[in-house]
Amino acid sequence: MSKPSVTEVKAYLLDLQDRICQALAVEDGGADFAEDSWDRPEGGGGRSRVIKNGAIFEKGGVNFSHVHGNQMPASATAHRPELKGRDFEAMGVSLVMHPQNPKIPTSHANVRFFIAEKPGEEPVWWFGGGFDLTPYYGNVEDCIHWHQVAKAACDPFGEDVYPRYKKWCDDYFFLKHRGEPRGIGGLFFDDLNELGFEQSFALMRAIGDAYIDAYLPIVQRRKNDAYGEKERDFQLHRRGRYVEFNLVFDRGTLFGLQTGGRTESILMSLPPEVRWDYNWAPEPGSPEAQLTEYFLQSRDWLGEAG
Repeated sequence: MSKPSVTEVKAYLLDLQDRICQALAVEDGGADFAEDSWDRPEGGGGRSRVIKNGAIFEKGGVNFSHVHGNQMPASATAHRPELKGRDFEAMGVSLVMHPQNPKIPTSHANVRFFIAEKPGEEPVWWFGGGFDLTPYYGNVEDCIHWHQVAKAACDPFGEDVYPRYKKWCDDYFFLKHRGEPRGIGGLFFDDLNELGFEQSFALMRAIGDAYIDAYLPIVQRRKNDAYGEKERDFQLHRRGRYVEFNLVFDRGTLFGLQTGGRTESILMSLPPEVRWDYNWAPEPGSPEAQLTEYFLQSRDWLGEAG
């Protein structure tokens, strides 16, 4: 098995952050990303990039972080006791884009690398990440495109990769207390090391590189769609589900907070405006009801293309 190269992974992640920010800022056309570099007292740091009040994106962030230390948080060692007593490094790019127009979905992507080392022992390392889409008003064409790009990124690494990572995504981005998924899925993977470093790194890169190809065409198709106060209210209501998932279930949020990460960067994923209405339910037969009745289901979107 080839030896992991932290330097190579970090260089890729920094370049990925640059490329994604450039593509999204060009598409927005009304605002740019502001950069905020930070240091972590316990070791490491990162650079957060946030766009707000743009022509398309009400708020979005593309963060790079690289933290290291000699004590793992409880969230990590509870399931991986072999990590106790090891020095660790964790790095990744994580992004969330919240558009103003409710007809454009919110998108999330993350790619990351973790390594824990101890003198005289083999390092423990893995890759993780994926991307997922959270529409407010579903569109079959968009869902099919999103999953086609996801499958194309996975195909060079085996025909079983996309189905496994799609199911993993469906299972992970699920609000148990609501009994519903967060969105229409995509890809999710973690603990990837069985392919060896080079191939595992290549798969992570393929998924990271695919995000813009998956998301920008959807933004371009929907950015001029008309909407009014009703659609905006529904968007804010559904954003509440997004907040609930990130604060209750998201592993990255929990890991960041428990390792003393920068709170502003960790909670960057939260939307600028959101609402919770008591016991709210959409009108039967409405486009709002269609979101949960049809789109927020575990569907074979590629089968829909046939």
